[in-house]
Amino acid sequence: MISLELNFNVLTRDLSHYLENQVKVGLFGSGVGLSLVLGFSAAYACYYLISVAKKPKLVVGGEKFYRFLKEQCPVVSETYYPTFWCWESRVQTLLRPFVTAKPGVTYRNELLRAPDGGQISLDWVDNDESPSYPDTSTRPTVLLLPGLTGTSRESYILHMVQQSRDLGYRCVVFNNRGVSGEKLLTPRTYCAANTEDLEMVIDHIHRLHENAPIMAAGVSMGGMMLANYLGRKGRETCLRGVVVFSAGWDVFECTASLEKPLDRFLFNSYLTSCLQASVDRHRPVFEKLYDIDHVMKAKTIRQFDERFTSIMFGYPTNDDYYRDASPIHRLKSVQVPMLCLNAADDVFSPNHAIPVEAVKQNPNLALLITCHGGHIGFLEGLWPRQSTYMDRVFRQFAKAVVEQGGKLRDL
Repeated sequence: MISLELNFNVLTRDLSHYLENQVKVGLFGSGVGLSLVLGFSAAYACYYLISVAKKPKLVVGGEKFYRFLKEQCPVVSETYYPTFWCWESRVQTLLRPFVTAKPGVTYRNELLRAPDGGQISLDWVDNDESPSYPDTSTRPTVLLLPGLTGTSRESYILHMVQQSRDLGYRCVVFNNRGVSGEKLLTPRTYCAANTEDLEMVIDHIHRLHENAPIMAAGVSMGGMMLANYLGRKGRETCLRGVVVFSAGWDVFECTASLEKPLDRFLFNSYLTSCLQASVDRHRPVFEKLYDIDHVMKAKTIRQFDERFTSIMFGYPTNDDYYRDASPIHRLKSVQVPMLCLNAADDVFSPNHAIPVEAVKQNPNLALLITCHGGHIGFLEGLWPRQSTYMDRVFRQFAKAVVEQGGKLRDL
C-alpha cells in the first residue's frame, strides 16, 4: 500500500507539472486536450488498480480444504482484474452473453424417461478422442447444470464443456424439463427446491459409468439445485466434488434485490418473460391445471412463482416455496467438497445474503468472493472473448477434484 501511495504521489506531481506546461499552448489547443486525456487515463488507472482490481476473499470451513485450494487452485489467491472498461456489476452481467465466444460443441442427446412419465434432455460430449483417458469406463465425467432459463447452448456452459474436453473428461449437461426444445410430456417443469430429477440423472450417470469419477458444476439456479441436492443427500452421493457459480443463497433476499426499480427493468422483467414464453410454448399441457392467462400477466419473477411454480410443486404459499428453495438452510448438511464463487456486487445474489458464517461452520465448504464480476460475468482481460475468471476457477477445481481428490477424503 505504501508503494502504491508513493507511486500515486509521484504520478500526480508529474501530471501537474505536465499540465502547467501544456496549458501555455492555449485553452483550445491540442496540448490541453492531450493533457486532459492523459490526466483522466492516469487517474482512472490509479482508481482501477486501487479500488477495482483486488484479490478475492476466500472463506473455508476447514484447514484441510483451505490448504487443498491454495495448493491445487492458485486462482483463489490471484488478484482478479475485471475487464477495465466493463467492471461494473450490471454491465458485466448484461455483456457476458454477447462478448464471450461460443466454442463449437457437438452434443449427443439422450432423452431420459422419469417415473412420472416426463422426460429429461441430457446433452453428452463423450470425448472419445481423449488422449488422457482413452478407457471410456474410467473417463472422468463432469455434470453441468445451467441457470434458470438456460440450456446446453449457453456460452458459460459451452466454455465449461470446452475446458472439460481439453482436460480429457466426458461432459453431460442436465437440461431442465421443457427448456431445450424437447416435448413436455407431463404438466411439470422444474424449480430450485425440487431435486428429484437431478437425483435421477446422477444415479443414471453413475450406473452408466460406475468406475468413472463424477463431479458437478452448477450455475445460478443450477448451483442452487446442486447445493440443495447435497444438503439432502449428505454422504449418500457419488459426486466427488461440486463447484457452484453465482448461486442465490436466500431466495427472499435475491427476489427483493431484483425488485429494485433499475434491476427490475434490466433483469426481472426479461427473465419473467422468458419463463412465461416457456409456459406458453407448452400451454396445451398446462391449461387444464393452471390459469395460464393469469400466469402470463405476471410482471415479476415473484408473481410468476406465486401463480405457477409454487402451485405446481404443492407449496401452501410462495413463502413456503422460497424458504425450501434457499440453499442457505441446507449448507450445514453438505458432506461433499463444494467450492462456491460469488461476486459481492451481484444484484441477483446480494452481498449481505452470501452465507459466510454458515460456510465457516462446515469443513466441506469453501466460498470465494470477488469484489466485482456481476452475475455469471467475471469478465477479465482487454477483450474477454475466450476465457473468464469463472472459467479458470472451474478448470482448476475440476482438475484438482478429479486428479487429486484423494486429498479431500474425510474433511
